[in-house]
This record gives sequence, structure tokens and C-alpha cells, in this order.
Amino acid sequence: MIRGKRVVLYRLCICAVLLIVNCQLSIVNCQKAVTLPFGDMNAWLVREIKESAVIGGNTKLLYEVAPPDTLRGNNAYTNMGGSPWANSNVLAKVAGVVKTNTSVFPEKRGDGWCARLETRYESVKVLGLINIEVIAAGSLYLGAMHEPITGTKNPQSKLQSGIPFTQKPQAVCFDYKIKAAPEENRTRSTGFSRKSTVAGRDSLAVVLYLQKRWEDKEGKVYAKRVGTMVNRYWQSTSGWVNNATYPILYGDISAHPEYKDYMRIQDEERYTVNSRGDIVPINETGWADPDEIPTHIILQFTSSHGGAYIGSPGNTMWIDNVRVVYADED
Repeated sequence: MIRGKRVVLYRLCICAVLLIVNCQLSIVNCQKAVTLPFGDMNAWLVREIKESAVIGGNTKLLYEVAPPDTLRGNNAYTNMGGSPWANSNVLAKVAGVVKTNTSVFPEKRGDGWCARLETRYESVKVLGLINIEVIAAGSLYLGAMHEPITGTKNPQSKLQSGIPFTQKPQAVCFDYKIKAAPEENRTRSTGFSRKSTVAGRDSLAVVLYLQKRWEDKEGKVYAKRVGTMVNRYWQSTSGWVNNATYPILYGDISAHPEYKDYMRIQDEERYTVNSRGDIVPINETGWADPDEIPTHIILQFTSSHGGAYIGSPGNTMWIDNVRVVYADED
């Protein structure tokens, strides 16, 4: 009987020790999680844009993650106040016609704000008669947008993908909520042809790449992949998922148990600005050694996948408190 009590007491002591250790580890991890600049999503700038009379002449609002302000006028936007964030809200001037798209919105969350990314139809009537409808996905990313958009060809080249970054975090951490559209296939709608079906269920995604980039004498930009984290979401959540933490895998991960095809090298073409001021593709050539120090970080949240004008309207992703997590020695 006494021995039994000792065993029970011993187990209780072990549980208490484990509980204390776990609490201490949680505190340490919280201390090591560093919020990216403006990553708490509490600061938003509003742009008031008046669209051309030929398409209705309405005043539309575009939102940017940046120090709070209101900008009026049909002017191209560049990142302000030290914010590293850009998004898919854009000003377009095509053949003299001013048009906007808004697919990223600020939304109240508790005492602060979060970002809401939507896949939606963007519609416009020309002279009140010709109705053009395209699919626009919501995207929030580290980088810049090259405005104004002057055409529909190669929209990816309008996104400057990534910012300088030389650290090696263990993981990326953020709060999120998902509402996934129920359709089993995606829709393609460019506004210039009939809508069509694209096989495969839509997914929402977060992509993080650490790259080591360099430029040759001709101005071409190359990169090797130092770190990788890609996660896709196909199902709605029941509410907010707080402190979701995803490890960053370093080096060649093609044989790693968690490797997926969408983590591959050059999964899609991305662009940057070279030393001459030209917009050029980033030619990702292979995996870097895991000990390499990166030069840039790509981090993007998106409400659809598959390319421009493809998605499932209704897909919605909420994002808040974006952080990176470092090891003890960092």
C-alpha cells in the first residue's frame, strides 16, 4: 500500500515537473517569436481612387498595410512608412481607363485588426452595356507592387517578390482563419473569353522561401533555395487558429518526408528589380547548402492557387500576428 502511494506520488511529481518545463518552454518560444514589421496587421492606409467615367466613375477604396493615412488621387503607390507589405489591391490604367481591384481588406478583430483575403469576381460595365467579369484572388506578401498596371499580360511580373533578409529563423508563426469554397473544381475567368473549369479543388496557401540571390553582368537575377515552408489549406476552420507554427526546412528537402511537389524549385515564375532598375525574373536554379546565409525572404499568403484569373470565388483567408521564430543561439 505504501509502495503504491509512493508510485502515485512519484508520477504526480513527474507530471508536475513536465508541466513546469512545458510552461517554461512556451514562455521561451513566445519570447523568441519576433513580429515582422507591421505584421500585427493593426495599421492600414486607405487610398481613394476615382475610376473612369466610361466604367461608371465610382470612387473606390484600396487598402495597404502601412502607417494610417488617407491618400486621394489616381496615383501609383509605393510602400510607405517602412512597411514591407504589398497586396493584390491595385490601380490599373489601360488605354487611358482607370480601374481598380480590391481583394484584401482590413477587418476588426478584438481590440485590433487583421487582414481578410478574398477570391472574388471583379466586375465592370463599359458604358453601362458591356459587362466584363474576372476572378481576382486576395494576396498579401512581402515585396512591392509595380503600379499602375497597364495590361493583362504576365500579371506576375507586376509583383516584386521578396525583401532583403539575412537571418535563419526556425519557423514562421501566425494566426489564421479559413472559409473554403465547396466547389471541387476551380473557375477561370479572364474577362476576354468564356468562363471555363480548371480541374482540381482550390486551396489557400502560405509560402515562405529563403533565397540566396545574385546578379550577373547582364542584369539577370539567380537564386538558390536556402529555406522552404509551404502549406496549403483545403478545408474551412471552425474559427481562429492562433499561434499556428510551421517549421522552415533548410537545404535540399526533396527527400524529406514532408516534401510536396508544390515545394519544388521554381514552382512558379517570380520577379524582382535588378541593380539597373529593370523588372526581371528570379531564376531559381536549385537547392542551397543548409549552412548558406540567405539574402532574401519571400512570404506570401493567398486565397487561391493556379495562376492569374483562376480560383473559387468565396475562398477567404484571415491573417494576423505574423512572426518568425528563432533558435536559442539566435
